[in-house]
Amino acid sequence: MPEYPGTEHERRIAPEALTRQVAAIFAGCGMSREDAGWMAESLVMADLRGVHSHGVLRVPEYVEKLLAKGVDPRGRPRIVKDNGAALVIDGGNSMGQIGAAFAMRHAIERARTANLGAAAVRGSNHCGAMFSYAMMALAEDMIGIATTNALPTMAPWGGKDKIVGINPLAVAIPAGKEAPIVLDAAFSYSSHGKIRVFQQKGYPIPSTWSFDEEGAPTTDTTKAIAGLLRPIGEYKGVGLAIVMGILASLLSGAGYGLESGNMVEGAIPGKDGHFFLAIRVAAFEEPRIFRRRVDGIIGEIRSSRPVDPLKEHAQAGAARRDPASVLCASRHLYAPGGLEAETEARYRREGIPLNAETLSGLGAAEQRAAGRGA
Repeated sequence: MPEYPGTEHERRIAPEALTRQVAAIFAGCGMSREDAGWMAESLVMADLRGVHSHGVLRVPEYVEKLLAKGVDPRGRPRIVKDNGAALVIDGGNSMGQIGAAFAMRHAIERARTANLGAAAVRGSNHCGAMFSYAMMALAEDMIGIATTNALPTMAPWGGKDKIVGINPLAVAIPAGKEAPIVLDAAFSYSSHGKIRVFQQKGYPIPSTWSFDEEGAPTTDTTKAIAGLLRPIGEYKGVGLAIVMGILASLLSGAGYGLESGNMVEGAIPGKDGHFFLAIRVAAFEEPRIFRRRVDGIIGEIRSSRPVDPLKEHAQAGAARRDPASVLCASRHLYAPGGLEAETEARYRREGIPLNAETLSGLGAAEQRAAGRGA
């Protein structure tokens, strides 16, 4: 969801200035200028599209990974198995964003000639918001698909053991005049990152988002982070997460589930896996016709009837508690990615809203990177 509850402590930051600041932090951690720039762009893009749980909020933890947790700031991804349209890539224990972008670029390159390109990645680390990689395919009139493993934060449906990751899936589909369809969703109602945003703002979370350690629903952010994330669709959501984890891990030989670490001791460097697929639309349908039909689907969604919008005072109260209610209360209906595209346009004009804790974390990360080796 692109919107979170606002507070008077938020500041609007110009995306260009934020990108420069974040790139300088990662360069200070030993990354090349090019890699540091991509790290910054991918995180700021998440914030621009309102996905603050995967934006610059993550900078302090990434700095910790680079300076103290064993991730190689100069790690280089490489192709280790080449079977035409199918590739296996070792991320070289680089930051996940570096290995993931390398893999998606190569999947797109293979799809130009083979019509499909798939890349399975091992030897990687947390790679941020998956839409970034799926959307790389759009400029080539391709459909992009991306998934990754995640540290276990869910239990099998009906269980209490934290052994399943939320293992998100992103799909980007080109459109014509409309914004592309971009779905990026984990198979839980929320993520630890989103719960952390609510914790920073001092708000309770919706009772549907998480369980405590005993499997009971909770609105307490501290209990939620210690407990279990709730899967969407109950057993169906857990099943989809397991399948995505297998695609992201077993095809490349990456760690699955607890093999990649846990939420107490943290991730094991270089054990994460991802999977990327690029589909060349022209191999199946004339791209112009395809894009026009996607536009038609988006228009049909937009013109369909919403439920009665909430009264303004009720809407404000619901939105304060639960960002999902912004959509429920809207007089407009959106295809996946539509609301994020509007948010991006607005934030580019008005600046990205960042709260005091995120800004403080950036400042601390900046100081730590500047003092590296001192």
